[in-house]
Amino acid sequence: MRTVEEPGIRTWDFPRGIASIAVMAGCAADHGVSTDRILAGTGLTSAALSDPDLQVPGAIELVVVRNLVRELADVPALGVEVGRRYRISTFGIFGYACITSPTLREAISLALRYYQLGYGFCTPVVEFDEGTVLARIHHDLVPADVARFLVERDIVAMHRVMGDLLGHEFAVSRIELDFAAHEGADRLSEVLGATPLFGRPQTVFALDPAILGQSLPQANAQTWSLCVAQCADLVQRRTARTGITAQVRKLILPGGDSTGIPAPPTIEQVARELGTSPRTLRRRLAEAGTGYRALVDEVRCTLAEEMLSGTPLSVDDIAIRLGYAEATPFIHAFKRWTGTTPSAYRRKRAGSARP
Repeated sequence: MRTVEEPGIRTWDFPRGIASIAVMAGCAADHGVSTDRILAGTGLTSAALSDPDLQVPGAIELVVVRNLVRELADVPALGVEVGRRYRISTFGIFGYACITSPTLREAISLALRYYQLGYGFCTPVVEFDEGTVLARIHHDLVPADVARFLVERDIVAMHRVMGDLLGHEFAVSRIELDFAAHEGADRLSEVLGATPLFGRPQTVFALDPAILGQSLPQANAQTWSLCVAQCADLVQRRTARTGITAQVRKLILPGGDSTGIPAPPTIEQVARELGTSPRTLRRRLAEAGTGYRALVDEVRCTLAEEMLSGTPLSVDDIAIRLGYAEATPFIHAFKRWTGTTPSAYRRKRAGSARP
């Protein structure tokens, strides 16, 4: 059965930690470029790069990207070099949630769910089908002057992190890029293990589906659940439901009780209620560090938790009331949202309610 998973947010302009900027500053330093030159125009100091709690807008990282590309314009395959420097530890608690996931498939789903806790500029949409796993890399919102660098950086970083999760290097089965071949293309082939096809209609890479179900060497159910909960809390704090997000969430929430939940409104319907256009609404949500799909998922998660803890409805009934055709996709979604299954969540809540 073909399934498609994508990030809850479809923009690069979201608040992010400082670790990615530190990675690029380290690359620049290795090439003899000072940190001050890489941070020019950001308002950041070199001391800020060691602050684990510092958050910066995506636009600030973009300034650093442009500084790096300008300063190291003569370095071949710069995107590949920088991408190789990202490790699972670069992503903090988000990275630990991924590395303790049961399988690579679960880790990919988790990474897409909490994409805004990373440092990506490109948007990966992953298609799972029988016999193939295809990641389509969308970069239509990435500024053209740094698009090639960021596409190569993000793809190689994804590949590097997946290698960390598996505990070994692996080759992609196919890589296609929608830009022309360039000096340093051999390095891309060497790192990814497949010869890139340039000048293609879109940028995609494919994985061997056999690796998806492999147990990850550091999988730990208890640690995973704890890390997923912390990721959810971090996203919640970063995107406090005020302003436009509060207005949208209110419109998504159904009226009445939870026994007859209507399908969530489309973004076009919500935009109309707010007297704006879908494009403007998407932009305003992106500025608030979230997206429409992320808010719909958040509401569904809240309703699911309420029904699991406050009603005798079966998991199948809850799935149908939330708009799912059957229980399986709901169970998979709930596990991405909370790090546990609906049944396990209900048992835990029932246990905590006992005197």
